[in-house]
Amino acid sequence: MKMQDKVAVVTGAASGIGKEIAIVFAREGAKIVIADLNQAGADATALELGGPGKAIGVAMDVTDEAQVEAGIAKAIAAFGRIDVLVSNAGIQTVAPLDEFPFAKWKQLLAIHLDGAFLTTKAVLRHMYTRPGGGSIIYMGSVHSKEASPLKAPYVTAKHGLIGLAKVVAKEGAKHGVRANVICPGFVRTPLVEKQIPEQAKELGISEADVVKNVMLRETVDGEFTTVEDVAETALFFASFGSNALTGQSMVVSHGWFMQ
Repeated sequence: MKMQDKVAVVTGAASGIGKEIAIVFAREGAKIVIADLNQAGADATALELGGPGKAIGVAMDVTDEAQVEAGIAKAIAAFGRIDVLVSNAGIQTVAPLDEFPFAKWKQLLAIHLDGAFLTTKAVLRHMYTRPGGGSIIYMGSVHSKEASPLKAPYVTAKHGLIGLAKVVAKEGAKHGVRANVICPGFVRTPLVEKQIPEQAKELGISEADVVKNVMLRETVDGEFTTVEDVAETALFFASFGSNALTGQSMVVSHGWFMQ
């Protein structure tokens, strides 16, 4: 039980990668706070993980400072502490840069970067005031290292998360707080499913070609990364026992982008 009696807040955890991380953490003994824009989904996932005493759902728009502060306060009230934050909430919008609506640019950066900042700030104030430190994990992407057409704000935001993690690692070290970034390749979640027809339309190719020749072309085996792959990486970061592993980014992508 690698996370026995630890408390983890996972944003965007009512579905997809975030939900799988919550499941794996709970399996390893953690108490879980499912923070999601979808309150009903968050509550349902919390019930799946055992309900009160083991998991709670919290409504949270990560771009809203008041909602973030209220959600973190609710988590502390329920479980008394926060040991791990997984900043996972995110969206995707694809379009050529010269046609990209400014409002969509701002929305995506707000969810990925403002959300990471606000949730980090809220949990750090708690982690700094008690023994034991903590672990902050950002959900980056291969696009934290590489660029792709049609994804200007996403690539910008995911690169930014690596910079944020490095600062948190340096500032948090004296408090025992570590910060790291997971950089998955394409994971076949609803977020990625939505991109397939969008990219097919923008690129003028079939959906099958998007999968084979855009999404998986640079992998070693033509396979999608799975939610389980990402969740096990999150467990590794969350349960690591010292400051030896901090300020790092780990690519989990079937060989797409090798460091």
